[in-house]
Amino acid sequence: MKPGLNFRFVPVLLFLFFQTYAQPRKAEPRKEGEGPWPQLIIRGVTLINSTGAPPMGPVDVVVEQNRIVSIRVVGSPGLPIDPSRRPALKTGGKELNAEGMYMLPGFIDMHAHIGGAEKGSDADYVFKLWMAHGITTIREPGCLNGLDWVLEEKNKSLQNEITAPRIFAYTVFGQGSKVPISTAEQTRIWVRENAKKGADGIKFFGASPEVMTAALDENKKLGLRSMAHHSQTDVGRWNALSSARAGMTSLEHWYGLPEAMFTDRTIQHYSADYNYQNEQDRFGEAGTLWKQAAAPFTPRWKEVMTELLALNFTLDPTFNIYEANRDLMRARRAEWHEDYTMPKLWEFYKPSWNSHGSYWHNWGTEQEMDWKENYQLWMAFINEYKNRGGRVTVGTDAGFIYELFGFAYVREMELLREAGFHPLEVIKAATLNGAQALGMDKELGSIEIGKLADFVIVEENPLKNLQVLYGTGAIVLDKDNQVKRKGGVKYTIKDGIVYDAKKLLAEVKEMVRQEKSKTGYILKQPGD
Repeated sequence: MKPGLNFRFVPVLLFLFFQTYAQPRKAEPRKEGEGPWPQLIIRGVTLINSTGAPPMGPVDVVVEQNRIVSIRVVGSPGLPIDPSRRPALKTGGKELNAEGMYMLPGFIDMHAHIGGAEKGSDADYVFKLWMAHGITTIREPGCLNGLDWVLEEKNKSLQNEITAPRIFAYTVFGQGSKVPISTAEQTRIWVRENAKKGADGIKFFGASPEVMTAALDENKKLGLRSMAHHSQTDVGRWNALSSARAGMTSLEHWYGLPEAMFTDRTIQHYSADYNYQNEQDRFGEAGTLWKQAAAPFTPRWKEVMTELLALNFTLDPTFNIYEANRDLMRARRAEWHEDYTMPKLWEFYKPSWNSHGSYWHNWGTEQEMDWKENYQLWMAFINEYKNRGGRVTVGTDAGFIYELFGFAYVREMELLREAGFHPLEVIKAATLNGAQALGMDKELGSIEIGKLADFVIVEENPLKNLQVLYGTGAIVLDKDNQVKRKGGVKYTIKDGIVYDAKKLLAEVKEMVRQEKSKTGYILKQPGD
């Protein structure tokens, strides 16, 4: 997805956009969460790690000064815990009883935009939706609220002054430049300045080969990472394989990947009346791209995959953000919209000629059929990439196309499961793989001694049903024929601070209620 207005990615106009983009309100000082304590012991939990290990428990996990110092098996399933095996609580320490619960590493969203004023999505609203779903780290691809704005929130999060995930800030290439960048010399100057300002990396949409080569080379010299959404405006001359060869570290979505596997053409088969600024043209015909590429397991398909694997290239597919293309009714009828989607955001989602990602001008069965086939081919590549040792991560790009912050993350996990991932492989993609892609795997991504205390605790087993991670939980029928909800994250722990995830979600629900009450807003389906 390309968030925001369409024109921003035309190089001549890019710099103008960042001078006028409306910023949402920053997060309020933190009122939520308990701790940190000198010592935190999570008692009796079943550990679902990201290292390929099967679940194990009950265990006691000991945290001191925001570092895991001990993981101790304290018994066997179904038997009383042996008190003699338990680590002792120190003076000033805190015990969290998690017997019968499941603990996972904190989730990492590798494509997470921090709202926007035009959507009524202020920072507190977005941050709390993420934290309520166990997301303790995000990569902000573009810093569309301005780099200074994002860095201020990043620093407050690092100090735990606000209730928010930790933030990795990747600026859009060219952001802040007073003139369009068109030469290698201009490129290298901008990349160095971007690093000096404190950015963690760069997000690219495309440019000339000269500019892309210089930018990636300079960025790599500085030790920073990079990501790309290969816009159709430049993918004809620079695709995903071009980026990987030049030093790009990860691919967003999938644009540029089918183009690297064309065998009987060099350019996407655009219809004669195609117009890139008509988003139904753009996204409708994108749904035919994978079948224009080499078929699964053919020589060219395998050749491209082999080279990407050798280059240690990360794929961040964001399946969820395009799911409405194959089932629009499901996406706009998702049960959480009523209580958790802000009125302005709902208005932004509606069919529109102007709002990005609201391209439902005349969307129907034929477009959905194209996209269903597109998903089958796309998922085949992603699953085989994982099977051959490639790194696949979980990212959402929520805030567009009926995908809501936090909820979209769980849906992305479900879609990886649909692609063929084992549930434990899904957890790895959501945690350790993201940490590796960020260069933070010594600190984050798994529950191991020496790492930071970022955890997700849930009362139900997510390996049996990932839907228990949704804030709205999963529907079950008990023995008395009573329909109930089970699940929702119980605790999100970031930097050793324990957050009541359901309380955070309730706060978001109240934010939405208050916003609706101001105008008497009633959420209606388009055309009602």
